[in-house]
Amino acid sequence: MDWYVIAALFGTFAILLVLSVPVSFAIGLSSLVAITMTLPPAAAITVVAQRMAVGVDNFSLLAIPFFILAGNMMNQGGIAARLIKLAQVIGGRLPGSLMHVNIMANMLFGAISGSAVASAAAVGGTMAPMQRKEGYDPELSAAVNIASCPSGLLIPPSNTLIVYSLVSGGTSIAALFLAGYIPGIIMGASLMVVSAVIAKRKGYPVAPRPTWREFFDTAWKAIPSLMLVVIIMGGIIAGIFTATEASAIAVLYSFILAVVIYREVGFKQLPKIILDSAVTTSIVLLLIGVSMGMSWAMANADLPYLIADTLMALSDNPLTILLVINVILLIVGVFMDMTPAILIFTPIFLPVAMSMGIDPVHFGIIMTFNLAIGICTPPVGSALFVGCSVGDVSINQVLKPLLPMYLALISALALVTYLPQLSLWLPALILE
Repeated sequence: MDWYVIAALFGTFAILLVLSVPVSFAIGLSSLVAITMTLPPAAAITVVAQRMAVGVDNFSLLAIPFFILAGNMMNQGGIAARLIKLAQVIGGRLPGSLMHVNIMANMLFGAISGSAVASAAAVGGTMAPMQRKEGYDPELSAAVNIASCPSGLLIPPSNTLIVYSLVSGGTSIAALFLAGYIPGIIMGASLMVVSAVIAKRKGYPVAPRPTWREFFDTAWKAIPSLMLVVIIMGGIIAGIFTATEASAIAVLYSFILAVVIYREVGFKQLPKIILDSAVTTSIVLLLIGVSMGMSWAMANADLPYLIADTLMALSDNPLTILLVINVILLIVGVFMDMTPAILIFTPIFLPVAMSMGIDPVHFGIIMTFNLAIGICTPPVGSALFVGCSVGDVSINQVLKPLLPMYLALISALALVTYLPQLSLWLPALILE
């Protein structure tokens, strides 16, 4: 065990993060420093470059730029407003109806866009003025929006699950997509329970009952947006196309929907949408490339074996091991974004989980759920910053109402962790 290599790897990484160096560069540079301690500089540079090239040389990764482009097209295509109206006619009679509308709209829109941040911005930006008008506390409204926007990271299509599939050694993307439905719904439902209790105490209004005509009219207008998920998942499950091919179909469908049917996006806006998608894609792929270099450095220093032996020494009970891993990932999620965390920690924890008999599909859902909580927490939570911005509140104001939301999310995480059938039932039912 090369302790000095591990110390150099994570010490350099921590220092670079403190100096506000971008995460991707921090990962790459710290990996280079660590490898240089065991190999000549020229060889170390070659290893990092090779691992970066190998890391992005994967056909499945083509799904990421296509899904990002489809999500950006849908973000600009008037989808959020239609899904919010649908959520209103579904959950409008619940106590604190607009909070439930916010949660359901984030679940629907997040699933379509594949981005928690985009969901927080689009749904929160629409809901915040409505909630203020109805007398809702702005900080509570923002807290509900922030806590619920990550649900779309579990409900497919999800770029996060695609990244996990790559780094886990080829776990079925179709199985991961199906496995995310029930945990994603549980995440949203847990927040709805908390919201209902708070709304009852504060005496928030209940929306008037919609007529059947209003219900069917709203549902009819939202069906084209929801059909994206049906087409993608239906095609993958039926074996008509792969997840990568489905992403290209998603782009074509979102283009037709946003440009031709809804006419919310003009041809003049397309270059900017494509450019934004290319920038986001480059960030994700750079993270994947440099993380492969870090994975090699950790493997070269025998770090996965050290962690595996340490966890095994703690207990041979899978439930205890999962508890320890969850606690570590919750702490990691506070300081690191989801994509680099999955890329770095999956190779460390997945072998341990599999040695304890834990299904890699189930473990992928646990990791995604766990790290999704992290994007709602300070100091680096991207959803937290966006949610506060669109809600026009400060982070200090929103932290107190977020506390019961965090408790609900952690409780839901525990449920998903210790009841594996919640994740594995749908894949087993449909794919086997």
